[in-house]
Amino acid sequence: MPKIICIVDDEEALIVDLKLQLEALRPQWKVLGFDNGLDALKEIISGGIDLVLTDIAMPDMDGYELFWRIKDYNPDLPVIMMTGFGYDPNHVLVRAKSDGLQDILFKPFDTAKLVALIEQKLNPEA
Repeated sequence: MPKIICIVDDEEALIVDLKLQLEALRPQWKVLGFDNGLDALKEIISGGIDLVLTDIAMPDMDGYELFWRIKDYNPDLPVIMMTGFGYDPNHVLVRAKSDGLQDILFKPFDTAKLVALIEQKLNPEA
C-alpha cells in the first residue's frame, strides 16, 4: 500500500517540483499537492494521509495554524514544516517547536535530506 504524502505550499512550482522528485526517488509514495491550507486540511481529515509537509508562510492559513488543526484531528500524524525564513526568535517556528513540532527544513533544502526525514517519520521503528 503506497504511503501518501501531502505537500502544502502556496508556490505551485515548488509543489510540482517536489512531487516529481519524491515520486521519482520513491515510486511507492503517492504525493498530493495543495496550494492552500484549507483544501489540504479537508483532504487530511478525509483520511489516508501518512505525512504532511507544509510551508509556514501562506495567505489563507499559515503552516502553524495548519499544524495545530492537524494535531487536533490526529496528534500522531507526522508534520514537517518548511520555510524560507532564517531564524527569528519571534518567528512562528519558535512557537511551533515549543508546541511539539519536531521537524523543520529551511529552503532551499536537499531533496535527499527530505527523503531521509520522511522515511524516518513514516517508519519510526526502523
